[in-house]
Amino acid sequence: MSLFDKIISNLPEVRSPKQKRLSFKEKLKWTLIILVIFFVMGLVPLFGLGENALQQFEFLSIILGASFGSILSLGIGPIVTSSIVLQLLTGTGILNLDLTTSEGKKRFQGLQKVLAIFFIVFEAAIYVLMGGLAPAPALAGTPLFAQFEFILIFQLILGGILILFMDEVISKWGFGSGVSLFIAAGVAQQIFIRAFNFLPSPTNPEIAAGAIPALFQSLSAGDVTTAGLQLAAVISTILVFMICVYCQSIKAEIPLSFGRVRGYSMRWPLNFFYTSNIPVILVAALLANVQLFARLLERWGHPILGTFSGNSPISGIVYWVNSPDIVQNIIKGSFSATQLGQALTYTLLMVVGAVIFSIFWMQTANMDAKSQAKQIMSSGLQIPGFRRDERVLEKILKRYIWPLTIVGGAAVGLLAALADLTGALSRGTGILLAVMIIYKLYEEIAKQHMMDMHPAMRKFME
Repeated sequence: MSLFDKIISNLPEVRSPKQKRLSFKEKLKWTLIILVIFFVMGLVPLFGLGENALQQFEFLSIILGASFGSILSLGIGPIVTSSIVLQLLTGTGILNLDLTTSEGKKRFQGLQKVLAIFFIVFEAAIYVLMGGLAPAPALAGTPLFAQFEFILIFQLILGGILILFMDEVISKWGFGSGVSLFIAAGVAQQIFIRAFNFLPSPTNPEIAAGAIPALFQSLSAGDVTTAGLQLAAVISTILVFMICVYCQSIKAEIPLSFGRVRGYSMRWPLNFFYTSNIPVILVAALLANVQLFARLLERWGHPILGTFSGNSPISGIVYWVNSPDIVQNIIKGSFSATQLGQALTYTLLMVVGAVIFSIFWMQTANMDAKSQAKQIMSSGLQIPGFRRDERVLEKILKRYIWPLTIVGGAAVGLLAALADLTGALSRGTGILLAVMIIYKLYEEIAKQHMMDMHPAMRKFME
């Protein structure tokens, strides 16, 4: 690990704030600045791009926080992929890191950054060299073609590095994390456009592209089928939002008291979605990468992961990891037993994958019972009626944390799968992630604002 330690120590990083606690206005300022930069980068086209075969994967771009064809084409894909690989290595014991110590955490974060940079370079090269983002076909066979390929790869690497450091800025200077924020921003943008866009639809110029304008136009024209499809998309979006907000409010609260201060107690909340949206992000990103590489391999002449017909997978692994729009097929009368099997397979993958990544995340992000018990004990808190012992507290917390990790992970995976299968204004997984991210962001902003409003509480928390 000495070589890695040397590499990690020389990696550039965003400087952490000197003050112990940033003000609400300071965090809000940096969050808004990064958001504006993110949206601007999504509008900057790649210089020399002639053919964009990735633009048909719009649903993948939402999950990856990317904008294919722009400098933001890689999105958060390399960051999430590096997190998946590192968690697998750590969870299986191949990589032995003590995440309970500050040195172990620093090494873990450093390794994640090294892996993220590797995947930035790797994915940039794959996207260009396999034809996903390629120079103009007219330049094929000329020296200019290779030069423009290098220019495209360089731009993708530059955009990926900028996203990596923007994520660091958000984590250290803003609210939440950059990965979550970029996903929420992309989903919110897509939902707004698909709901209220009054411009003509490219597939049917007679109606608007937005669901709400198209709904009223279809009703006025007597087109019941189109109206039903648009209404189903709107209702599905609202239902996913309501269910997710309700589940977010479910939590188990453990009563705690200060051993040295009589009469003062508090409750330690453990959310039903204990590991939040992280498992779904990781599973969705993994499935997104499978579909993306399957299309690129097919274009390269090696369809080992499956084949496509237009934008839809029709065979192989990629077919079974894709979610069919059950509601749309039922309304159109084209629902079949094969689609039912595809839906069940997709649901199983989402649930099992979410449980696995939920367990890995709980163990690597200091959310396990031992870490939580240590944090509670260091705060001077204890469970009333129990001996003040870290081992006792850890044993009690295990009764809650492990069931919440498994059941909560399965529930969020199931909800994401059902949202995808019902067909909404955005990818169901994306809507679920956006709602959870915004809800968590709201809680963090409310907590920060409350601490700013009450100096006595701020002093107590510090």
